[in-house]
Amino acid sequence: MLVPPVALPARMRKVAAIAILLASLATDLALAFEVPITPGSRMVYLRVGDGEFTNYPWWQGGGIRPWTDGGVPENGGDVSLVRVQLNANDVGNGVSQAMAGNGRTSSDYDGFQFCNAGQIYVGGFFRRNGNSNNFSAQLSVLAPGTLDSPQGNSIPISEISWTSSGNGDTGAQPIPPGQFAPGSTPLANFVQNSWNESCLSFRYANSDVIAGGTYSATVTFTLVTL
Repeated sequence: MLVPPVALPARMRKVAAIAILLASLATDLALAFEVPITPGSRMVYLRVGDGEFTNYPWWQGGGIRPWTDGGVPENGGDVSLVRVQLNANDVGNGVSQAMAGNGRTSSDYDGFQFCNAGQIYVGGFFRRNGNSNNFSAQLSVLAPGTLDSPQGNSIPISEISWTSSGNGDTGAQPIPPGQFAPGSTPLANFVQNSWNESCLSFRYANSDVIAGGTYSATVTFTLVTL
């Protein structure tokens, strides 16, 4: 599940978002999206999957007002889920399986349809006064060792990996591709006063034959100023 993104005042330095991974088994940009934002009062913002932003008033048609049109982060957002379901004959055959996530796919920077259906949007920023590039915030993910079923069976969390992309992007992503590992894993540094976002596509390696059931785990993405 995803904890709603939070915009933090100056005295607070950390924001986290949580995702549930579920495996159900039967027996117009030129480069990657990293753009400067105007310096201002200290704020850390992270969105993973869904998130809330200022809305336009009803007389302007409603809907999310993006950052470039004066919108600001708000608390809230639905919980997102990443899952895959396998047929019994496919379990453990070594053919990796695409996992599908839910959640909003548009960017809160400018409203662009940055991600595709099934991808999980991850983006945010660390804003502060001043123009120095000597400060940044670190994005990391905390994962358990296994996905577990109610029957007591488990799948190594390392069976879940992701690729990173964004519609219209051609360069290396701010959030690189990777693979879950037990414990906390650093993913990227967001330089101060820059907006960073990527779309993650998750896959299940399907390496082992395991008992049928529903396997789940919770992972937590955290953005902390350094």
